[in-house]
Amino acid sequence: MNRTILTRAALLVALYLVVQLLISGGVITSYHQATMATIAINIILAVSLNLITGFTGQFSLGHAGFMAIGAYTCALITMRWATVVGFLGGVLLGALLAALIGFLVGLPTLRLRGDYLAIATLGMAEIIRVLLLNFEFTNGAAGLSGIPQFVNWPWMFVFTVGTVLVIANFLRSSQGRACISVREDEIAAESIGVNATRAKTMAFTIGAAFAGVAGALYASYFYFIKPDLFGFLKSVDILVIVVLGGLGSLSGSIIAAILLALISTLLQPFPEIRMIIYALVLVVIMIFRPQGLMGSREVSLDLFRRLGRRRTVGAAS
Repeated sequence: MNRTILTRAALLVALYLVVQLLISGGVITSYHQATMATIAINIILAVSLNLITGFTGQFSLGHAGFMAIGAYTCALITMRWATVVGFLGGVLLGALLAALIGFLVGLPTLRLRGDYLAIATLGMAEIIRVLLLNFEFTNGAAGLSGIPQFVNWPWMFVFTVGTVLVIANFLRSSQGRACISVREDEIAAESIGVNATRAKTMAFTIGAAFAGVAGALYASYFYFIKPDLFGFLKSVDILVIVVLGGLGSLSGSIIAAILLALISTLLQPFPEIRMIIYALVLVVIMIFRPQGLMGSREVSLDLFRRLGRRRTVGAAS
């Protein structure tokens, strides 16, 4: 176990250093860094939504609303206190406010299931968007511009890796196992003493908190936000990443977020047919791999070892 942890830590440090060296050498330009920021934000959003939808089995369409709360909170704080402390405080407060709203909304609505829950969470996200459109301190439909930019590669790396590690460790805990048991069979889980409402609310709250973190990073990197950025289509985009990667797979969410961001970037020279090809790629993948790229499996060092053994056996035979 210790050797596995050290190996993973070494790989993460190597990844960080290689990318940092490429940025310092000018190989990775500001355009590439914007793509990297999009990937990092989408990974945080997808992993946190997967906790709710993939691991707990609750169909939510309100993730964009929590992202909006984090984005506007961090933006308003950093525009007033343009310091690193202000930025970190904005991220923390944005996550806490998103978690609070997630708890208050989740406690009554998570008694619903399936399509009813999706409609309720979608309505919640739209309420948040409309409120942001009408508040004076959010500048209405014009949004906020000139937000101080604090997010760079080190912050992207820290928040993305931190989100994945926190959610992965939560899923290994007794509370995380309770969430998974609720997904498998809520009645059976309650019969063995699992408080289903508590498990679902906890997952919803944690997922909302990290969506707030993603929103704060978005505001602090792209330095312009408006309510329309956090509408229904944004929630659908996040859900597409989760489904494409595989419900119940953190690794799948990471791979899908990277894949879709790269496909979208590569298709930018063809704006007329970009969305058509993008949609066709999704259709083809879901036809031939309906369970998602990873299904419910995770990428691990043991997986590579097993693949290596299979190749060795195949070569020997």
